[in-house]
Amino acid sequence: MFKNLNIISFLLFSLLFCSCSVIKNKNKISNEVHVEMQTSKGSIIFKLYNQTPLHRDNFIKLVEENFYDGVTFHRIIKDFMAQAGDPNSKDGSFKGQLGQNSKGETIPAEFSNNLFHKKGALAAARMGDNVNPEKKSSGSQFYIVQGKKHSLKQLSQIENRINQNQENIFSFSDSAKKLYQEIGGTPFLDNGYTVFGEVIKGIEIIDKICSVETSNGNKPINNVTILSARIIN
Repeated sequence: MFKNLNIISFLLFSLLFCSCSVIKNKNKISNEVHVEMQTSKGSIIFKLYNQTPLHRDNFIKLVEENFYDGVTFHRIIKDFMAQAGDPNSKDGSFKGQLGQNSKGETIPAEFSNNLFHKKGALAAARMGDNVNPEKKSSGSQFYIVQGKKHSLKQLSQIENRINQNQENIFSFSDSAKKLYQEIGGTPFLDNGYTVFGEVIKGIEIIDKICSVETSNGNKPINNVTILSARIIN
C-alpha cells in the first residue's frame, strides 16, 4: 500500500513539475514583444530582441505613442534596405532633405554576433563614424534589410574589411554564414549598426517595398507609408 502511495506521489510531483515547466516556458515566450506594422504595401510583423533592451524599449515607446503612424520610407535601395523614421516625412509639404532628423535621444550601440543583418533584420540607423565614433543609434530611424546572398569567399573578404577599422577581431558566426548564403542580407553592416529585431511574417512585403521606383537620393517617387504600428502580444 505504502509503495503504491509513493508511486502515486511521485507521479503527481512529476506532473506538477512538468506543468510548472510548461507555464514557465510559456511565460518566457510571452515576454517576447511582437509589433505589427501596416504599410501601404502590406502588413509586416516584427519580433523584437530581448538581447537589445535599450533599442527594444525605445521602439516600443515610439509605437505606443503612435509616432510611426504616417511616417514614410524616405530611403529605399533595391537589394539593400528600406529606411524610415524621420519625423519630417509625415509632413507632405516638407521640402528639405529627409533622413537628417529623428525623435528622441541617441541610443548606445548594442552589438552581438548572434544578431546580424540577415534578410528581414530590423536595425537602427545612425550618423556616420566621423561624427559618431561610438556608433550610437538614431532615436527613431530604422531600416529593414532586403540584401542579397553572399558566398563564403565574399564573407571572408567582408570580415577582412571590417577588421581593418577596429582593434577587436570580428568574425561571422556559423549561423550568420549559413543564412547569408541561403537567404542573403547585408553582412558588411554587422558590428557597425545595431540589429534589434527581425521580420517573422510578411517578408515578401520587404521585396515589394524595395522594388519601388526611386529618384535622386533613393527617395521613392510614390510614397511608401507606415499606416499604423502596434504591439500585438
